[in-house]
Amino acid sequence: MPNNQEQRRIILDLAVTLDGFIEGKNGEIDWCILDPEMGFDEFLGSIDTILYGRKSYDLWGQYTPETNDADAEFWKQVHNKDKYVFSKTQHKTNPNATYINDHIAEEVAKLKSEPGKDIWLYGGASLITTFMDLGLIDEFRLSVHPVILGEGKPLFSDIKMRVELQLVETKPYSSGVVQLIYRKQ
Repeated sequence: MPNNQEQRRIILDLAVTLDGFIEGKNGEIDWCILDPEMGFDEFLGSIDTILYGRKSYDLWGQYTPETNDADAEFWKQVHNKDKYVFSKTQHKTNPNATYINDHIAEEVAKLKSEPGKDIWLYGGASLITTFMDLGLIDEFRLSVHPVILGEGKPLFSDIKMRVELQLVETKPYSSGVVQLIYRKQ
């Protein structure tokens, strides 16, 4: 569903463990559950742009699964979106992505003011921290998975300011995942 607001929203949609990690200590995400009940196709239909940190883009920005047709269809939907990569080290643009190296707040303001659907902040962790510090995230969609890793890459680290949020929706799934949707107050 297209966003009818004046500006597009930046939505952080991410899987997180019960103890707050987005990856295991070796980068593993094998704990992440993605089932049709969670309606991720609907979310993908509500966005037309994905924002990546360079490391996340290198891992997932052009990923092609070797498994089944459902996975291939999912990744096809992801790859049909406009992609922006935030990097301090790589200064390039290719047919698959546009690279942003500086002036993040200004570049994001331009993206938000363009016509279109909402924008998915995919991550990684350092890009999420930057967006948090700049106050650029409009909605937090956190899918809390029923697993405790004990260690790994935390969702939030070194956040420099307090952010008051309002819970707007809670969705429990039979898999044990609970999706929490918050918006800035």
